[in-house]
Amino acid sequence: MATTTTSIGGGGGEDRVLATAQQIVRRLNPPKEVREDMLLILSSFDNRLSNITDLINGEEARTEDRFEVAEKVILRWDSSSEASRHSVLWEDSPDDASEYLSAVDEILNLIDGLSIRSGNEFVDRAENAIQLAMSRLEDEFRHILIRNTVPLDAERLYGSIRRVSLSFASNDGEIDDEFESFGEEDRDASHAGRFHERGASLGDDVCVDLIHPDAVVELKEIADRMIRSGYEKECVQVYSSVRRDALDECLVILGVEKLSIEEVQKIEWKSLDEKMKKWIQAVKIGVRVLLTGERRLCDQIFSGSDETKEICFNETAKGCVMQLLNFGEAVAIGKRSPEKLFRILDMYDALADVLPDLEAMVTDEFGVGEARGVLAALGDAARGTFSEFENAVQGEASRKPMLSGEIHPLARYVMNYARLLVDYSETLNFLLESEDVELLNNGGGDNSLELENVSPIARRLLLLITTLESNLDEKSKLYEDSAMRYIFLMNNILYIVQKVKDSELGKLLGDHWVRKRRGQVRQYATSYLRASWSKTLSCLKDEGIGGSSNNASKVALKERFKNFNACFEDIYRIQTAWKVPDPQLREELRISISEKVIPAYRSFMGRFGSQLEGGRHAGKYIKYTPEDLENYLLDLFEGTPCVLHHLRRKST
Repeated sequence: MATTTTSIGGGGGEDRVLATAQQIVRRLNPPKEVREDMLLILSSFDNRLSNITDLINGEEARTEDRFEVAEKVILRWDSSSEASRHSVLWEDSPDDASEYLSAVDEILNLIDGLSIRSGNEFVDRAENAIQLAMSRLEDEFRHILIRNTVPLDAERLYGSIRRVSLSFASNDGEIDDEFESFGEEDRDASHAGRFHERGASLGDDVCVDLIHPDAVVELKEIADRMIRSGYEKECVQVYSSVRRDALDECLVILGVEKLSIEEVQKIEWKSLDEKMKKWIQAVKIGVRVLLTGERRLCDQIFSGSDETKEICFNETAKGCVMQLLNFGEAVAIGKRSPEKLFRILDMYDALADVLPDLEAMVTDEFGVGEARGVLAALGDAARGTFSEFENAVQGEASRKPMLSGEIHPLARYVMNYARLLVDYSETLNFLLESEDVELLNNGGGDNSLELENVSPIARRLLLLITTLESNLDEKSKLYEDSAMRYIFLMNNILYIVQKVKDSELGKLLGDHWVRKRRGQVRQYATSYLRASWSKTLSCLKDEGIGGSSNNASKVALKERFKNFNACFEDIYRIQTAWKVPDPQLREELRISISEKVIPAYRSFMGRFGSQLEGGRHAGKYIKYTPEDLENYLLDLFEGTPCVLHHLRRKST
């Protein structure tokens, strides 16, 4: 067969023919023996292709030279060699690091360009060089991550957290262990109990560097080469492993320990309360600062691969998220007691607040699902704890009456508890909505009218306070002295009214509720006057003393004055030990007593006193002037008992 020659004018045409032939050979990438046969066939078609073998062989020689130069750089820093085992490229010399990355790029480019032929002796060397390089880059990647991790500055973050402190009521006297003491804010600070620190809020502008910014560029350069070389899995493993440990350390700094559910449930309340406070802060900082920072790092370092950065972030965040959620779950399923409610609500609010951020960052549906589950469990725990508190108030059955008729510790506890609940109105309205529908369907008893057209939390608080009032009414029956019973009821109902009126409870329960309870206090005051002073006032009546003021029986008059003195002195001795803490109520009671007793005594003395005055032992019967009595009335309800020998005439 004759050789066919195609005439292409000019040297440029010949170059194009050779270039096309070279490209064909490269694309087909045949074994060496087949390639030689192909070149022989091509040269038989056109004599201008006779030197194509020399051209290809020359190009391969140049490629091999480039490869060998790059290979030497890789081998020089072989991490398995003794000389370089303890050397760190990016730490020892940035120039060496740049040279190393260039060598890796060179080999990758040669492989991508198919300049190294399959079956060629350089293929194994190239693969070995890349393997060595990836091992070295993996070590460098880990080292840079560890060395450039920025320690968490907890003090700075805590300084960015805005706190709200709320206090509870103290427990004086006998009361069930169910109701432990809280600190009463209207008492002396030195005697205050403990404070509840309401869920703190983290400033929106808080941002920290988890890794030194300069190192992020180096990490990205390494990650790009590892991913390009097919070592994406190894790169992700190193990154997520190092950053998981870093996040674990951050949680330790924030005071969050790794505890099993069983361990959490065995912790005493005081210690658990501290751990719950730290958890609340850690959730906010963990999601808003740490995980947001990790998300930003992954986006920067793995910007070349959306899939890689998602996998990397999910793997990195998983341990931190699950550790936080495990504690939340342990608290949610733990033993319920009233003092835990506010901290549980803080935990619920904290998790609910960061959940949208978590859902936006974490694409792992399992982790997000766990977070939603723990949030729901905390909500159930809050509802259940509130219900148990209501039942505890109803069932609190301490039998020892307050000696001075003062405010019962149950009233202090419940009212301060209720005042604090108002601060969680938004959360509780959401959590109690379903139960509230059931409550309305079952009817509200005596409060049915008051329960209409108010929020779920207002309804529950109204029922809670009504339960408290019923319990206090039962406790008032422990007093044998009916007058003291009414003092006890006045003190406690007025305390409840003041706590409602002077807080957000007033807005929830309304003016009508306040007026109704103030009316109750007035009724109790009237009942007290009748129970305590009726006998004393009966001594000042005209009936039974015979005749007019001029010829009344002196024996009867002496008996009347004697009985009055005995009644008054007995009341004085007993009721100076009683206590009415509210100064206004105390003063109003004294005025009411004075308005009834003093005019009656003055009138009785005016009509009959002259018949005894001047006689023998007159002072034995007419012991007090009206002014004396007024002065003595000022000692009532001070809580300081006065015995009989303290009571003597103040004017002569």
